[in-house]
Amino acid sequence: MSKQPNIIAIDGPAASGKSTLGERLAKHFGYLYFDTGVMYRAVTWAVLHSSCDVRDEIAVTKIAENTQIEVLPPSAACRKYDVLIDGRDITDEIRSPEVEAMVSVVSAYPGVRRAMSLQQRRIGLRGNVVMVGRDIGTVVLPEAPLKVYLEASVEVRAKRRLLEVKQRDPQMSYEEVLQALMRRDEIDSTRSVAPLRPADDAHIIHTDNLTIEEVVRKVIDLSRGV
Repeated sequence: MSKQPNIIAIDGPAASGKSTLGERLAKHFGYLYFDTGVMYRAVTWAVLHSSCDVRDEIAVTKIAENTQIEVLPPSAACRKYDVLIDGRDITDEIRSPEVEAMVSVVSAYPGVRRAMSLQQRRIGLRGNVVMVGRDIGTVVLPEAPLKVYLEASVEVRAKRRLLEVKQRDPQMSYEEVLQALMRRDEIDSTRSVAPLRPADDAHIIHTDNLTIEEVVRKVIDLSRGV
């Protein structure tokens, strides 16, 4: 009988369904759900609460290298996880408009990405985790026993994302969402540090014609073969 994988790495482009899949799997296995994007939000929060200029790449990178970030199981039912910086709970604060406005700037710095990859790896190697991102199987946890890469056409992903953003911005159009995703895909796949691509041993799942329940079932079935 095969052993249940204690680390599950999920990668893929924006709006491919990674977060929903990660949450469902973490609940199924009783693991920590770790959306690595929260680390970049946490660093952005730290930068905004310092005297550092967010456009100063060297200073921002130094903060990323010297800030201890923890992602832990949720302390409240309304949360997916807890995010702490140097012991302070900032889970709710990292969703502020100020952080939202600057996180793309901070996360683009190569030094920040390297520093966050190290912290993500530190947490991931504890095991019993479903880690979601864009470079988990290739860079952060290449030894993960189960790696999944979700794929979907940009048109399908745009339709999915539009359903989400319409709740916040009813005026947003499909074409705007589509163009934003295409720009994000270009950035993710061509960046010099950890470009988006499936790991050589990742299980690639095309989700265009699958429900989330079908994708979850596929990954659970894959976990039994690890």
